[in-house]
Amino acid sequence: MGQKIHPVGLRLGITRTWDSRWFEKKHYIDWLHEDVKIRQFFNKWMRSAAISKIEIERRANQARVIVNTAKPGIIIGKRGVGIEEIRKNLEKLTGKNVQVNVMEIKHPELDARLVGQNIVDQLEKRIAFRRALKQTLMRSMRAGAKGVKIQVSGRLGGSEMSRREWDRDGRVPLHTLRANIDYGKAEARTTFGRIGVQCWLYLGDFVTATGEPIAPGKDRAEDRGLEDRVPVPAARIAEAPAEEAIVITEAADIPDIDVEDVATDDVPEIDEDEEVIAAAGVDPAAGGEKVEKLTPKRAPARRKPVATKKPASVSRAPKKVVKKTDGPADVVEEEEE
Repeated sequence: MGQKIHPVGLRLGITRTWDSRWFEKKHYIDWLHEDVKIRQFFNKWMRSAAISKIEIERRANQARVIVNTAKPGIIIGKRGVGIEEIRKNLEKLTGKNVQVNVMEIKHPELDARLVGQNIVDQLEKRIAFRRALKQTLMRSMRAGAKGVKIQVSGRLGGSEMSRREWDRDGRVPLHTLRANIDYGKAEARTTFGRIGVQCWLYLGDFVTATGEPIAPGKDRAEDRGLEDRVPVPAARIAEAPAEEAIVITEAADIPDIDVEDVATDDVPEIDEDEEVIAAAGVDPAAGGEKVEKLTPKRAPARRKPVATKKPASVSRAPKKVVKKTDGPADVVEEEEE
């Protein structure tokens, strides 16, 4: 547990190259110490000129130093005076012809070394470390990084006991070799001790020799013999059921046929007794035994519900008096009473 490896060293020779590119057998030790001295010479400009890394290439008695910086004007100086002084000092230091090239870093938010140095500057100004982490993460993600992880360790906030805090945004696949992960570290010198800062930046995946991006989990169709198979887009799959329904409705148009026109002479009539015998699975001609007729079960007839008659409504209106003209006058008087 807790055993980690340098992300750059893990990818050397696979997706990353060396910062010192030369090969020597006899003078290997001398050249190695020269490289260390050249890098120490640039330490005084590391913070002011925002230098990320220094690359060294050698060929016989010649050396080329490539300086990657976010502020090339500080190193070059007015009319190239500063870079000329650097070249002379390096020739005295190594005793060889030295060529100095300056490479500008256009997006310092996407360089792990410069991101760590930015947090160091904030910590030395006594800014809260959590606030510094959040702001730096936000800037790097806005600049185009796919993932950022920053870790600070030491006497954070001036506490008596040192601890380690970290924050992350996005994804940082450290085990994926094709992932382009940049790593850098720096140290903040505060009044209560040193605070170490480590930064991991995930900038995407490396591409193949032809320039095609390597998608995670995707293997080529040619290697599996699937060149002729073309994936169907999701839009076509969603529209397929509607097309089939249309075809079915077109095929379902059947012309109307009268029942009287259908010929029923060819259909033989079957007696009910024969249906019962066929259902029982017994042949009466073969055994000569008597076969009892099985009455087919019929569903009981459903009776229609009898509608209840509503009682005749009794009208409370007074009866009208009917006068009969033909009858005698006595009867008319009784009805009036």
